[in-house]
Amino acid sequence: MKKILLAFILTTSTLFSQTSDKTCEILNKINALIQTEHVRPKPVNDSLSLFVFDNLINELDPSRNIFFLSEYNELSQKYRLNLDDLILQNDCSFLADITSKYKAGLIRTKTVLQKIQGEPIDYTKKDTIRFYKKAFAFYLQKENVEKVWLKKLRYQILDDVAETSDNLDSLNTNFKSIETASKNIILSNEICRINTLLEEKSTQDEKLFNFFCTYFDPHTAYFSDDSKSSFVASLSKEHLSLGMTVNLNEKNEIIIDEIDPNGPAFKTGQIKKGDQIVSVSNQKETLQVSCSSLESVSTMILSESNKNIVLTLKRNSGKSFDVFIEKQVMKDEDNSVFSFIIGKDSKIGYIKIPSFYADLDGNSRKGCADDVAREIIKLEKDNIKGLVIDLIDNGGGSMEEAIKLAGMFIDYGPLSIVVDNKQGASVINDPYKGLIYKGPIVILVNSNTASASEFFSSILQDYNRALLLGSTTLGKATMQTILSLDENKNTDYLKITINKFYRVTGKSHQYVGVTPDVVLPEFYEDVYQKESDFPTAIKNDSIAPFLKYKTYVKRNVIDKIAKNSSIRLADNYYFNDIKKINQKIDMMINVPKTEIAMTLDAIFEQKKVINSLWTEIHTFNDDNNPLDVYNSTVNQFLLGVYPTEKTINQYQIDNLKTNPYLNEAVNIITEFNGSK
Repeated sequence: MKKILLAFILTTSTLFSQTSDKTCEILNKINALIQTEHVRPKPVNDSLSLFVFDNLINELDPSRNIFFLSEYNELSQKYRLNLDDLILQNDCSFLADITSKYKAGLIRTKTVLQKIQGEPIDYTKKDTIRFYKKAFAFYLQKENVEKVWLKKLRYQILDDVAETSDNLDSLNTNFKSIETASKNIILSNEICRINTLLEEKSTQDEKLFNFFCTYFDPHTAYFSDDSKSSFVASLSKEHLSLGMTVNLNEKNEIIIDEIDPNGPAFKTGQIKKGDQIVSVSNQKETLQVSCSSLESVSTMILSESNKNIVLTLKRNSGKSFDVFIEKQVMKDEDNSVFSFIIGKDSKIGYIKIPSFYADLDGNSRKGCADDVAREIIKLEKDNIKGLVIDLIDNGGGSMEEAIKLAGMFIDYGPLSIVVDNKQGASVINDPYKGLIYKGPIVILVNSNTASASEFFSSILQDYNRALLLGSTTLGKATMQTILSLDENKNTDYLKITINKFYRVTGKSHQYVGVTPDVVLPEFYEDVYQKESDFPTAIKNDSIAPFLKYKTYVKRNVIDKIAKNSSIRLADNYYFNDIKKINQKIDMMINVPKTEIAMTLDAIFEQKKVINSLWTEIHTFNDDNNPLDVYNSTVNQFLLGVYPTEKTINQYQIDNLKTNPYLNEAVNIITEFNGSK
């Protein structure tokens, strides 16, 4: 028996040693590549160690109910300032140590939850709860584990009960039966979630790799072969798809929302709109939706490596059934350029660019820039008098596509200055001679307008080629490339920031964003995460201007039209109401909360306030002056040829008719044409 035990210990030690060696090997390859290629490399020192350790621990235990304070202190003393030295010495055994204590914490938590599951909860005991926006200190003591979890679960159950009815008297009357059902579901899901974490085959390696990478900047990241394939596929408008969309309902269940009649989900003949997804399997691993993270479920569904998926579905609370689906390459309608015409007398073109997708195979003209060119040609056939380019929520994509597109609107000249890690500056010039469109342009932007879309809009702004309308953009003016960590293996990759962009003026929008000519409020603008919110984001700077370029109209013309627009909108009820609602959102999300009593009455009242705010946001619209939005002559003809496109086409039209940002863009173009 002793020999068997000794053999097990030796085998386990060898296994941990091999895993540690491989982990350190990848980390040191990442570091070597960063030190030679990154635009702003930093030394591996105590600062990196602090960042990686704190982020890893926060990721494992964000609610501070897994690790004991004593365990955290022990790990902190051993590793918080030493990870840098250990990594450079090729000793990554710290990860196994942290993971071991984490799994021990999960096991004891599961034991506590199973105990609570079999006992009644006392809701008469006076208690309060406070919520923190940011991570707070570790505090959990061995003797308080059950008390801490009881408090957390008591709130979750009361919150779930409060969600079941708008009538407080009815809830109090039927509390016992509702509470029993809620408690069973919530405890079962918590235990299931812990079982999922304990059974995970993957280690914490990828988390460690990525925290190491994001120390250098938020956009440098480690990719496995699978995650690299999925990332590259996201840059295309065509990728492997199930041909359906899903939504979360009020119970956080994943419900099938739409099914594409041309897609594989529809062709199974078994799936209907409204079906609930109970579990997802790639035939190697199965994830139960109720106790897995949404991130892990969506990764399994969207991963390019998972070509075959089995969905376990439930319809109308009936018996569950399995559906096998083989993904097929499909056009992503939500990630494709489309256009419309606004107005009958003075026709204005509208083009939505959801992302700067690219033709990654290079075999056909399927990139974003070519698609925009085709839509402009269609619009020009109807003699448009101006063009609105919508980049709202465009998170970027291919810089090559952004360069091509900018070149189509600039006759000739420099577009941008690129600086590398050796501080060498090179100029990106317009790749095309001539213009595809010569009329006035308004570009719509918001807080989620990022990267390639910021690059494009800033060029047209500097050339006075377009007036920008909306809110300040995200603030990313860096470029990444994907490099293999080992060209002989090609299993591990690094998405690394290699360049920083400067505008033709010598200024940069890195960290600060592109400021529109007409600044308008948007919902959640104080909640959206900007580049400046990342602690390791590269800071803003500028270089001495040295480029010569010719603007299209005088700056004072743009400024005058922008000023008139701001005056026109000063008393606009829609935008003023957005500001008022944003203040409420800010109070709810960003302002520290006071303690609330752990009673059904108090939690019901809290829920009532929150639901009232969401209702105010979701029912908020602008019914004044609906725009006349319709298809170009060419697109109307194409709808006759492809009738399956009519549903999404009508949905897009309905969304634009009462869009106040588009309404003001039309006013600006009308004023510009009148001032010529």
